[in-house]
Amino acid sequence: MAAPALVHLTAVWFVGCALTAIGFEAVLFGLFSGGAAAGVAAAACWAPFAVALLAAPGFAARRLSPVTGRRGGVWAWAVGVFGAGTAGVLIAVAVRLHVDGLRNGFVLCVSGGVCYALAAALLLPGARTRIAAVTAAAVFAAAGAWTAWDAGRLPTLDAWIRANGVDRGLLRVGDPPPGYTLRVLGAGEDGFGADYERPGTTAMHLAVERAGHDTRRVDARGCPVPFGGTIRCTDDGGGRRLVTYEGAYERQELRLRRGGLVCTVTLYGPGPRPGSGLPAARRVLSTLRPATDAELAPLVRLPLRG
Repeated sequence: MAAPALVHLTAVWFVGCALTAIGFEAVLFGLFSGGAAAGVAAAACWAPFAVALLAAPGFAARRLSPVTGRRGGVWAWAVGVFGAGTAGVLIAVAVRLHVDGLRNGFVLCVSGGVCYALAAALLLPGARTRIAAVTAAAVFAAAGAWTAWDAGRLPTLDAWIRANGVDRGLLRVGDPPPGYTLRVLGAGEDGFGADYERPGTTAMHLAVERAGHDTRRVDARGCPVPFGGTIRCTDDGGGRRLVTYEGAYERQELRLRRGGLVCTVTLYGPGPRPGSGLPAARRVLSTLRPATDAELAPLVRLPLRG
């Protein structure tokens, strides 16, 4: 009995993998082509097809179970396996959505096949067989729960930095000027960004990148070549350069080159004018230092590169 049962469950698993893939694509097609109603309609059309497909391994294994041996029992068996298996697939979809946003379709299809195979195993005769099926289902559910829990844990800051290929040398900030708060935005292999915010004003943006990363054309003085509008560059003292962009998108950039890094504080809106934020921007650049772990803590809530 063990070998025929194993062949039977393998066949159900294979069919379950195919049903999961077909059903997932059908529902997605319905949702993107006509919204929620079309998605429900696609699922409703898929259900009888799934039951008919599951009936094939049921007919092939009529001698394994009293249920499939009765007249019309195969269809009852197929409906039961479909219902229990689909419930498991829906749980698997929720877990995968939490873990990787359903990017790994192969794992989802394999998990769906396992759900249908476990549903079929529960309908096999024999106390030992059913105990084994229940145990396997419990282990599978526990593995899914642990996977979802593990995916929900935030990585450590060092783990996030390593996973995203971030150079710690880029993670530099200046002390927030009076009335401003620092908000870290993100970091990557090429740069780091943060905003300095104050109620009632437009945020100042700090960008740190390696020298040479900016590929914009510059003139002999290092001033960006205009591409529509007017650009003015002036020496701001202390090694800083003030770049003023005039035209449809007015802004100012206060830049500081030091230690192979280019640190830029961007001020949005027309300038210069009293209260334009230049003193605050100068303070940020004059107090640049490595960011602390506490200041970088929001990074761990951002996606890991994968």
